[in-house]
Amino acid sequence: MPVQVDTTTCRLSESDFGRIAYEVMRCVFEIHNEFGRFFDERIYKQELGRRFSGTELEVPIEVRFENFRKLYFLDALFGGSAVFEFKAVESLTPRHRSQLLHYLLLIDLPHGKLVNMRTEQVQHEFVNTTLRLGDRTGFEVIDRGWEEIGGTPVWDWCVAFLRDVGTCLDVGLYEEGLTHLLGGDDQVLRDIEVISGENLLGSQKFRLVTPDTAFKVTAFPDDPRPFESHARRLLEHTNLEAIQWVNVTRNEVSFQTIRK
Repeated sequence: MPVQVDTTTCRLSESDFGRIAYEVMRCVFEIHNEFGRFFDERIYKQELGRRFSGTELEVPIEVRFENFRKLYFLDALFGGSAVFEFKAVESLTPRHRSQLLHYLLLIDLPHGKLVNMRTEQVQHEFVNTTLRLGDRTGFEVIDRGWEEIGGTPVWDWCVAFLRDVGTCLDVGLYEEGLTHLLGGDDQVLRDIEVISGENLLGSQKFRLVTPDTAFKVTAFPDDPRPFESHARRLLEHTNLEAIQWVNVTRNEVSFQTIRK
């Protein structure tokens, strides 16, 4: 199995999840009223685990593919079915929602809840998905002008990895897996000089397939062409010759080599 969870999980209906969430949130409100809003999220989680029976904290999720391993941790799992992600931030953002959705898709659960303890009143919202693994592995592969560069079979590896773990996950997982394939951060992450005319403006880190070819994984659901336009401008101001670009959406994975 590409994903392993260190506990037994089960899928709940929306109404059943709502009943558990109601009881959990009642406890969360009590803790917030007593402790206030200035502690780290780990303090609130520990107190919730102490008060609410059946709470599992920091539940490991391991993604495996060939010799690549990636470990995540669920903040809190109730009854093996209700996922809660806790934050202590000024406000919840789309990034937080995407993180929880990523976890739900990995462990094949439909419902979760985000909870922010930093605000004056507890900020909380549901995150739901109907997608299953089978919905995320039947994608079409599109060639928009791809050239294999450097001898490593990037195309083959990416398609096999995505057929295993599915689309719609955080693109950071895909980039991390590809980085591992290419030798890890020590080999892949490099400082590239940024130039304007004959002037050196500084340097910026890029992930490289070869010394003169970068790679990027994105998840643009709509028109991806603006990325190509900006990528070409980037090439004009560095010594890079090309960018290997993989765009991952639910139903389509496209591969393109962008050259100067």
